[in-house]
Order: sequence, then C-alpha cells, then structure tokens
Amino acid sequence: MNLIEIGEVVNTHGVHGEIKLNPWTDDLEALTKTVAFYLKDGESAVTLYADSVRIHKNCAIIKLENVDDMQTAETFRGRILYVKKEENLPEGRYYIADLIGLSVLTDDGELGTVTDVFQTGANDVYEVKRKGEKPAYLPAIKDVVKEINIKDGYMKVVIPEGLLED
Repeated sequence: MNLIEIGEVVNTHGVHGEIKLNPWTDDLEALTKTVAFYLKDGESAVTLYADSVRIHKNCAIIKLENVDDMQTAETFRGRILYVKKEENLPEGRYYIADLIGLSVLTDDGELGTVTDVFQTGANDVYEVKRKGEKPAYLPAIKDVVKEINIKDGYMKVVIPEGLLED
C-alpha cells in the first residue's frame, strides 16, 4: 500500500473522542472527504475509519470510528496519520515528498538536489542543496521551473539573472 504522511495528531478536541490533526497538505478541503486514515505500525499499517472530518482554524478535527472518549483519543497524540497516495494528481501538482531528492538541472549541468519545499502562499519555493555552496532558493513558477519528471528523478530549471549571486 502506497501511503503518504498527511499530518500529526497534536491534541484531542472535546470530550467525545475527536482528535485535532495539524495537516501537512495545502488542500484542507480534500481532508473533509477522507474516509480512511492509516497509522503505521512498523512495516504494516492500521486502518482508522473516520466518522467525520471538519476543518477548524487550519486544523482537521477528526472523529474516528470506535473512538468515543477523550482518553482513547489522547492515545493518538504525537502520532503521524497517513492517507493512500493518489497516483493521478492533476497536471502540475506534486507531493512534496516526491520533489525532495530530485536532481535540479540547468542548461549548464546539475545545480544540486531539492532538499525542502516552502509553501509561502504566493508560490512554493524549492530549497536546492549545492555542493560546497550555500543553498539556492528557487521560486516554483513557470519562468523558473521548466520541467518536473518524478519518474526519472529530475527537475529542469532556468535560473533568473542575479538569483545565485551572493
């Protein structure tokens, strides 16, 4: 089963067994349609069915099936929840986990490797680790990122003038 981290349970919510999830996704509305979450237990995963999911102050409030009191909900605090990874994302959408580790290529050769993605609101910013130099921070916009190929493990970019100068 191909799973992806969706967020961390940071607290309980109320006295009827709801949990509060700090989501690691930019599509909070999609969480409200989630029926099953997963909790990894070593190499296997336990399925947790959701009775309801709602968004409250940028967090997901989840009522899990058979979790009916605060004490049981408390056992999930600090745990990471997963969902099944969709294989067919819309054009131009990628999981951050799939971007991390991509080789970043320019017309002059390899620039480095994507090590982090920052979600700034206007556009994402890719942190690129370069050998022996400070990291580069590339805006995830069409003028800079020309191609992303997850399957072959690379991203082709055009560096705007002055971006890499110290």
